[in-house]
Amino acid sequence: MDLQLIWFVLIALFWAGFFVLEGFDFGVGMLHWFVGKNDTERRVALNTVGPFWDGNEVWLIVAGAGLFAAFPGWYATMFSALYLPLLLILIALIIRGTAFEYRGKGKSQRWRSVWSFGMVTCSGLIPLLLGVGVGDLLAGLPIDNTQEFTGTFWDLLTPYGLLTGVTLVVLCLAHGATFLALKTTDDIRARSQRLATGFTFGSIVLAIVWVIYTNVLAPQFSLLAAFLQGLAAVSLLVAVAALRADRDGYAFAATATAMGAAIFSFFATLYPNVMVSTISAANNLTVANTASGDYALRVMTVVAVVMFPIVLLYQGWTYYTFRQRVATPPHADEPVAVH
Repeated sequence: MDLQLIWFVLIALFWAGFFVLEGFDFGVGMLHWFVGKNDTERRVALNTVGPFWDGNEVWLIVAGAGLFAAFPGWYATMFSALYLPLLLILIALIIRGTAFEYRGKGKSQRWRSVWSFGMVTCSGLIPLLLGVGVGDLLAGLPIDNTQEFTGTFWDLLTPYGLLTGVTLVVLCLAHGATFLALKTTDDIRARSQRLATGFTFGSIVLAIVWVIYTNVLAPQFSLLAAFLQGLAAVSLLVAVAALRADRDGYAFAATATAMGAAIFSFFATLYPNVMVSTISAANNLTVANTASGDYALRVMTVVAVVMFPIVLLYQGWTYYTFRQRVATPPHADEPVAVH
């Protein structure tokens, strides 16, 4: 049993799960100001992700912790190279989480507008910066033979990384809009469906460009990556068809599939490398030269086998419990659930 490969796959799954679950949170955060035409409608939009957003962020912690434990060499080089972007992501996560909690604490419109601005800005900044960082793993960074990053901040702004960041932002917008269409009613749902259709079309165009660029940079052809890229493209087309047929659940499932397939295809393309060096291919970080010892990986595997299903069951129960749509009340101050 190749534990290094197993944990590389698990890390890829953790990152894919994070973008699938937190992706619609980011989308809702960016879109709540635009699908809601007054404060009540904006609160309805935010309340659709109220029971989920903090639980979804746990997958970012799981992905980071799993990376640290399974591939400490990869973790050390990546986090030192991407220190500033990761710091900005941390600040954006704090502002965004605070906005969820504090936006409704004040009664003035200015108070709520300021927190909404923070929500919109940070919800877009996080996937953009994460996309740039993830894209840099394949585009390549100046890494020497001691696995040290020797570049500057400007070396992080690779064309492929920027394209990956923009593509992820638009995918999050499409994913969030389909979630809003699934979870809301009346005018908010109609606006969300229109936005979902537009952003899904935009995602298709960007995804095609991103797939071409990814395969240009790929060190070798990966049949799995090609299959997943095709799955992502087909899923986006299915999402458009489902939106036109007024099937919100299918549209959301399709954008979720597209998001997960796109992220997993990236890691399939990257393997067996985990970070590419622009100085020399001999300096590439790989699964083999960055992994923990076999004993550590065996212990982690046992823990994952026990805990992973429990986490999935708990989170699945949460989504089932809060599965109802959130309606816009005609007079009440708070939105109510529609069964």
